[in-house]
Amino acid sequence: MEPIKENDGRSGYKAAEMDPANHADDIEVERYEHQKVAVLGAGAVGSYVIWGLSARRDIELGVVADGPRGERLVKEGCAINGKVYRPAVWTPQEAHDADLLIVCLKYGALPGALDSIKAVTGPRTTIMSLMNGVDSEDIIASAVGGEHLLYSLIKVASHKEADGFHFDPATTVGIIFGEKEPPCDSPRVKAVEALFGGTELHFRATDCIQEEMWSKFRLNVCNNLPQAILGAGVGCYRDSVHMKAISDGLRRELEAIAAAKGIDMQKVDAVSGKGCAVKPSARYSTLQDLDAGRHTEIDMFSGALIRMGKELGIPTPYNEFTYHMIKALEEKNDGKFDYTGPNQEMTWAR
Repeated sequence: MEPIKENDGRSGYKAAEMDPANHADDIEVERYEHQKVAVLGAGAVGSYVIWGLSARRDIELGVVADGPRGERLVKEGCAINGKVYRPAVWTPQEAHDADLLIVCLKYGALPGALDSIKAVTGPRTTIMSLMNGVDSEDIIASAVGGEHLLYSLIKVASHKEADGFHFDPATTVGIIFGEKEPPCDSPRVKAVEALFGGTELHFRATDCIQEEMWSKFRLNVCNNLPQAILGAGVGCYRDSVHMKAISDGLRRELEAIAAAKGIDMQKVDAVSGKGCAVKPSARYSTLQDLDAGRHTEIDMFSGALIRMGKELGIPTPYNEFTYHMIKALEEKNDGKFDYTGPNQEMTWAR
């Protein structure tokens, strides 16, 4: 079957050219056709999804938001790569029973968004979480049931400028997704492939999604975090043996924990061992957060590894140091170490 560009009401497949031998499979795929797609989170990650799916004129595409945020999106739209996109803006109730919900939130926002996710989710809703880390699916599943989750990740080097979010479509690795358990070529995997096909989104399905997720987790922990402490671009790993040593220490701890959990990342190293190509001045999300005075996702990165290490009896000294350093940088941004002004209590080294 060939994807088509015009809308025939069947989400991108020619009804007249079905192979009878595959008719049953096609009917099952139809159950997961994505006519209504909701995006929760219109930041760095959500912008990539909105940019790509806006090319599909045969679907309903909307951003889930209410209150002041929803009002702002209605008024201003989504500024992406120098262009303003205007997907629909739905309250969680208006988005109810969406065929596909793509969650693109920061990790710290997830607990507060679970009620919205529950409101959007209908009996047949598929949920893809493009959040960082390796446990957002478990958190979402605890609220709506694991049967809704199609495991996924995204690799996109997106950043915010004065005129909105920017990324390089050509060098973006894109969205990787797959079933946690066989069959890996399930109807909903095929339906997502059909949805993303015909757009400029980069994507691929995999039969090793958990290994892929841990591979991205490793990239984040080893490359996202040390540069955030130093406050330098990613070229620091190439140009400093000291930064490389810190990154390698974090990597050894993560890989030991992954191995103890039965995750064999060597299965995917050939295709997922690298992130998107970026300039040496690039600043990843943790440093972007600190630059902007925001709290980071360190609890999802080193915080999660410290917790898992304790559960498994695996020491994590590099991650413990990194965790406390970034937490202290958050406190610095919060003004905790502002010692200007009168009536300062004396202190001393001890």
